[in-house]
Amino acid sequence: MMNEIQQNIAERFMRYVQIDTQSDPFSTEFPSTSKQLNLSMLLVEELREIGIEDAVLDEHGYVFGTIPGRSDKEGVETVCFCSHVDTAPDCSGKDVKPLLHENYQGQDIVLPDDNSQVITTKEHPYLLERIGDDIITASGKTLLGADDKAGVAIIMELAKQLVNRDELVHGDIRILFTPDEEVGRGVDKLDMKKLNADAGYTLDGGVRGSLEGDTFSANAMTVTFHGISAHPGYAKGKMVNAMKVLAHFIDSLPKDTFCPETTEGSEGFVHPTSIKGELETASVDFIVRDFDTQNLKGHQNVLIQLAQEAIDAFPGSRFETEVNEQYRNMREMLDKFPHIEANAVEAMKRAGVAPKQDLVRGGTDGSRLSFMGLPCPNIFTGEMGIHSKHEYVSVQDMEAALSTLLELVQIYEESSNA
Repeated sequence: MMNEIQQNIAERFMRYVQIDTQSDPFSTEFPSTSKQLNLSMLLVEELREIGIEDAVLDEHGYVFGTIPGRSDKEGVETVCFCSHVDTAPDCSGKDVKPLLHENYQGQDIVLPDDNSQVITTKEHPYLLERIGDDIITASGKTLLGADDKAGVAIIMELAKQLVNRDELVHGDIRILFTPDEEVGRGVDKLDMKKLNADAGYTLDGGVRGSLEGDTFSANAMTVTFHGISAHPGYAKGKMVNAMKVLAHFIDSLPKDTFCPETTEGSEGFVHPTSIKGELETASVDFIVRDFDTQNLKGHQNVLIQLAQEAIDAFPGSRFETEVNEQYRNMREMLDKFPHIEANAVEAMKRAGVAPKQDLVRGGTDGSRLSFMGLPCPNIFTGEMGIHSKHEYVSVQDMEAALSTLLELVQIYEESSNA
């Protein structure tokens, strides 16, 4: 039987996931989809109902709000909590039907709208750690949206608790909800002066207790091959098909290393994400990832060498590359402010949660925020199986994250020397 806080978080979360907020990597608009604003506008309305008078949705789709401090001290750091409203383009987020599986007992979960979709404990062993919890899934035809509406629900419930509980002493708290995190543009138009915070935490992590202060450093790289066009009926000795050069190049990529499907932990990779091709010109887009920024150039050089070998196999062809920085490992910034992670570890301990400092094999808004002046590690929400129809979240994990945040804001107040 869920307690009142668990019921509140679950109800919020299940309402939010039914709003389609999928972002679009091919859009040139910002936010990339206007439907994200449907949730953002609702959040502003609910924040104002809670009592956060300055809650606002700005022209770029960012939601801001302030929970005024309740402390006699001066100089207490302003802490920002951030989550993103969009869901991943990888899997449909339209007409999500959240299902609550109360008092989960370790069974495989068959999703009713598509019986071929089964969340198994073999593929999702973390479920076995959540026996007795209340688990929320989708129905089998969509993702759930726990990434990152679990974070949104947790922050919203935090706001309610801080406004209504006079015994909780804390400094100013800033709330930030962003669009387009899933397409890598979540903070592109964020006004840091408007945000006005000293330390930040994204709520976008997985297993209970996880605290992530390391993300990949990331570049985007495009390799473009140029061939020679000729009429196919008279092409002998003349034509060089750029698509064939590209195919040769793709086939030469390592099969058992250097790629997402064969790497884990702190290992980096290169990963082709899209291909475009015609006779004269063909290109492939890569993401290049490593926890050590210095290794990115080496990974890119491997691709350059393989591209050179491809054009050597097709005389008359040539290639060019373009590299763009995407984000950097936030560890480079967090190490300058060790108290930010230390406070989160202490908050988890006070909340009865075992801290698990981990790596993010990806990026978060926190990666960019850290380099924009807001050091910002990532705290767990319980979201699991993300970007898929097998996504799920434990209500008790969300409650544990809320308990952590309640302790965290008090630690910042206690540790102020003013």
